[in-house]
Amino acid sequence: MQSAFVAPPIEESSEKQKDYSTVTERYYTPRFAVSIVEKEDDFCVLFHSNKICVVTLAPSHPILKFKKEIVDINFQVSTKVDRLQNKVSGKGKKGAQNLVPNSALCFVKCSDDSKYTLYSCIQGKLVEINEHLKERPSLLVNKPSSDGYIAIIIPKLHQSQQQKEELLTPEKYEECLISRSKCENK
Repeated sequence: MQSAFVAPPIEESSEKQKDYSTVTERYYTPRFAVSIVEKEDDFCVLFHSNKICVVTLAPSHPILKFKKEIVDINFQVSTKVDRLQNKVSGKGKKGAQNLVPNSALCFVKCSDDSKYTLYSCIQGKLVEINEHLKERPSLLVNKPSSDGYIAIIIPKLHQSQQQKEELLTPEKYEECLISRSKCENK
């Protein structure tokens, strides 16, 4: 007599993947810019294979590090330039604002009266500024590498790889943070 085979429940029939990668982790290569203008003025630039770059705060930026409450984000970076007025059209990105690494993208004011300037970190054309930050500034702290990104920039095609190489890899960024921490503890 044959014994009856009992199949396990379907949820137990395959190995479960414990950690799911985010879209950012799957499709973007992170690079870090540290101390752009001020000490601990750290940013992350996410490079996509199609050369589009997304600028976010690095985990070591004081806004994220101390989980500051943001009360205002101002995209009026000069008397003549409002990043929210950036209007881009066509394949050549006509109308896009040209940026250099220390171009201000916006000014952030926190509930503790601290103020920060957020920079582009790379040279290129500003394709999009995250308008959602105006209504929901907490996204900058709560979802920095997804809904809380600062801007999307397209560097010139021949400059993209060079700019990527000039910024810190995640490993070099960690080394920088360890070194910075040692200096602070002296």
